[in-house]
Amino acid sequence: MTTFDKILSGGDLRSIGKSNSVILKIQTQDDFDELFKCLFHNDRHVVMRAADAIEKITSNNQEYLTNHKKEILDLCDVSIDKELKWHLALLIPRLHLSSEEFGRSWNTLTNWAKDKTNSRIVRVNSIQALFEMKQRENELENDFNLTLTEVETEKIPSINARIRKLKNASR
Repeated sequence: MTTFDKILSGGDLRSIGKSNSVILKIQTQDDFDELFKCLFHNDRHVVMRAADAIEKITSNNQEYLTNHKKEILDLCDVSIDKELKWHLALLIPRLHLSSEEFGRSWNTLTNWAKDKTNSRIVRVNSIQALFEMKQRENELENDFNLTLTEVETEKIPSINARIRKLKNASR
């Protein structure tokens, strides 16, 4: 598929493998686009590590995501692997979303945050993404707080720690 899939394949799903070395190879939009193709690879290791690299790269270079907005939103609808979902959750707030896309993304992230079958990392990252999105749309404050209240009652330490952190950041 790409030269990146060879670097990102193999090993254990609990390891990011050589994804940090891939990050250093991304110098242009074309490089990024090649890496992005790995999100559709048939090897779960490659997908997870590509998603990790993409998430790290776009923390400072959000413009790389512009051409991939539709693909990211579509992946949110079909992804089942937790390793992809937790990175997608962090990518969504970095996108320039239309009103309709924003609403669709808000609903997806809210569902991921509330879904007890999702991994804790998916849920925590979804809550983080909702927090970042509500910074742009203040009218969603009540909806966000209702989600936090619902999730908080589960008393999951990692999730409640993130909720405390976000509540402190809002003060």
